Amino acid sequence: MFRRTSIGTSSFSDSSPKNSRFSAASVLSMSRFKRLGNVDSLKGFRKETEKEISVPHGLLQAARKSGQLNLSGRGLTEVPQNVYRLNVDTPEEVKQNVSFAASDGWWEQTDLTKLLLSSNQLQHLSDDIRLLPGLITLDLHDNQLSSLPSAVGDLQELQQLRLSNNQLASLLVEVCSLKSLRSLTLQNNLLESLPEELGQLENLTELDLSSNLLRELPVGFGCLTTLQKVNLGHNKLQCLPDCLSQLKNVKLLDCSNNQLTGVPPSMSEMVGLEQLYLRHNRLCFLPQLPAPSLKELYVGNNQIQQLEEEQLCCLKAISVLELRDNKIKGLPDQITSLNTLTRLDLTNNDVSSLPASLSLLPDLKVLLLEGNPLRGIRRDLLTKGTIELLRYLRGRIEEKPDGAEDGHGGLALPSDARINIHAIKTLKMLEYRDKQAENIPDEVFDAVADHGIVTVDFSKNQLTALPHRLHELFPTLADVNLGFNRLMSCSPDICHLFQLTHIDFRNNQLTDLPLEMNNLNKLRSIILKYNRFRSFPRVLYQILSLETVLLGNNQVSVVDPSNLMKLVHLSTLDLSNNDLLNIPPELGLCTSLRCLSLEGNPFRTPRAAVMAKGTDEVLKYLRSRIPT
Repeated sequence: MFRRTSIGTSSFSDSSPKNSRFSAASVLSMSRFKRLGNVDSLKGFRKETEKEISVPHGLLQAARKSGQLNLSGRGLTEVPQNVYRLNVDTPEEVKQNVSFAASDGWWEQTDLTKLLLSSNQLQHLSDDIRLLPGLITLDLHDNQLSSLPSAVGDLQELQQLRLSNNQLASLLVEVCSLKSLRSLTLQNNLLESLPEELGQLENLTELDLSSNLLRELPVGFGCLTTLQKVNLGHNKLQCLPDCLSQLKNVKLLDCSNNQLTGVPPSMSEMVGLEQLYLRHNRLCFLPQLPAPSLKELYVGNNQIQQLEEEQLCCLKAISVLELRDNKIKGLPDQITSLNTLTRLDLTNNDVSSLPASLSLLPDLKVLLLEGNPLRGIRRDLLTKGTIELLRYLRGRIEEKPDGAEDGHGGLALPSDARINIHAIKTLKMLEYRDKQAENIPDEVFDAVADHGIVTVDFSKNQLTALPHRLHELFPTLADVNLGFNRLMSCSPDICHLFQLTHIDFRNNQLTDLPLEMNNLNKLRSIILKYNRFRSFPRVLYQILSLETVLLGNNQVSVVDPSNLMKLVHLSTLDLSNNDLLNIPPELGLCTSLRCLSLEGNPFRTPRAAVMAKGTDEVLKYLRSRIPT
């Protein structure tokens, strides 16, 4: 059986009226290349231009075999005509009577299904794109397209269309007729509205509309019932439509960086919703969303002042609750209803006290409180991490003396190590601290086999290197405390702990961090106080997930603000008590910072009077000193 492919069909159809003009154009084009002296006087540089944008013959030949053509990053200003006609024109080998090998029969060549044109300088796409009806993937991201040809609607096999980082002011209605489309990415364009016909994309599972100028969503948006992942971040949305309730299969919804003051109650009908991002909006209250599958809720950088009982009690399945950079003054006792909570982020709020009942949350592993005016809790206790803080709070509600449980639940091992088995089983926490040990005994790691340890505390020992068996905990380990040891270097093996969100290396002898740490793309906070760093660790500039960096009491003499600006989530930076002789004014452009500590450095400006006014005023002062 013959396949309906490119070259085979073209040889039988070139004589038809429909294709005669293409055949003539092809012959004319070939003649221009052969007759070097015969140049079109009206277009004197046509010969050089066509040569410049042509595609190497070898690439086209390979594309006919594989069905894939990658022309990304070639500086193209337009798509070469021989790309559009790849499945229409007869290959040069046939025209020149070149014999094909047995495995290269030209009649067996395949249609083009994947065309990658990203990172070029394309300003338009020709209607000839319809000559590639077999396309499944069309990648046009990172170009200069301001519009699309209506012929795109003829690509009925298309499943993935990438149009991000262009200059599209509107979405072509014909795109909405692509019934097979599964993924549509349009981030970083100039879209102000969407066509009502968008709802016709009945098989769409992924839609990215972030970083546009959208003020509202069409009613037809609710017809996209197969959607699973939606990104609406960085737009100008002031409200979300009730039609979102029809999106029963959406698992991730990102509405960060908009102008939302609330979310419609109907969103609780999004029964499949697992992750909801509402960062950087204008919310004054925590959304009341009894979505049964909601596991992660991110509402940082809003204006929330108070948490209500009904708002908390409906979060039946919540695991991660981010409330950082709000104005929350306290936590209600009803926080204990969040039985599935593993991470609570209250960084940079106005919390002055913590309820002791917080320690009763059975799965809480990470509690972030940096930047709160907490009273009644010693500052040194706050710096010891989640484990110590929860133990302290638990001690306030237990009638028996602190440590009685350890004597009952401990496990004596041959090495005289005592392991809190209760903490291992219920808190998923491995603790072997304050032993002055030079190595962590193998028995300690043997005791936690198959327990899914999330938190490790090996602080206050005499460790000179990372415990060699630490990597065994990589599937679940999120929080590591190796403070108050004698570490002189950090092994690159730490990069295998890809679930890490928090590392505490305070009070060691570190001078640098391994570049392999850039793989820790979930890392949010790192504590490096009281070490021997002379400059800001280079690798930290590459960990874009970082929110908190504590580097006080080192010997840091230089910091690069241009790289710091890449850390768009960084809100807390402690550089106090270092050797900074000057503060670069460009540091003021790091507008994500909410808490910047610079005291104890030998610089002269900003002066103490400016420093005393707080982070916002310091950043404002620095910006004012940037040379214009």
